Amino acid sequence: MRYVVLDTETTGLDPDDGHKIIEIGCIEILNRSVTNNTFHKYINPNREIDIEASKIHGLTYNKLKDKPLFEEVYEEFSDYISDSPIIIHNAPFDIGFLKKEYLDLSKTVNFFDNEIIDSLKMARKISPGKKNTLDALCERYAIDNSDRTLHGALLDAKLLAYVYLKMTIGQNNFSNLTTENVSKNSDHVVEVDNFKIIEPTNEEKKLNLNYFDNN
Repeated sequence: MRYVVLDTETTGLDPDDGHKIIEIGCIEILNRSVTNNTFHKYINPNREIDIEASKIHGLTYNKLKDKPLFEEVYEEFSDYISDSPIIIHNAPFDIGFLKKEYLDLSKTVNFFDNEIIDSLKMARKISPGKKNTLDALCERYAIDNSDRTLHGALLDAKLLAYVYLKMTIGQNNFSNLTTENVSKNSDHVVEVDNFKIIEPTNEEKKLNLNYFDNN
């Protein structure tokens, strides 16, 4: 099973105010293993970047004005995503920006037919009342995020990939979910509200435990 973990960085908070995507990072999970097949692009937004946004990711327009426009990378991006389920932390933010970018190009957004898995929504179900930022989840699941001094789309997607694998490694992670919002679709699919979580097989659990023990 293939998943794509996606993150973006932007010029500001609201695409309806003219803000644009300036970085896209994607990581592939294949059969519950993080692969080296990645997608990463810096993008020229053709506008200045809000100071507060720049403080978060460290990017400025001067660093990006020689980078490709979104219209020059969208086909490669769409091909990379393909029909895979997409894992995003706080999915409405990134999806909102992507939809606006595609609409500005008058292009059909085929990958929005894909299953979208919002890891923030998952984390809130698994650990209600706890802080569920990416940094908090890395600390909770003992994932090294010491290189994350600033936000970066590819690094954040990679960290999220490992967070997702640990969040879904075993049935015990769903101990606080009630039968009202969890149902079994098959031997290895748990549905939580409107999203599905593919449970690992026993063999996959063993492989994942061995991986984390040795990395």
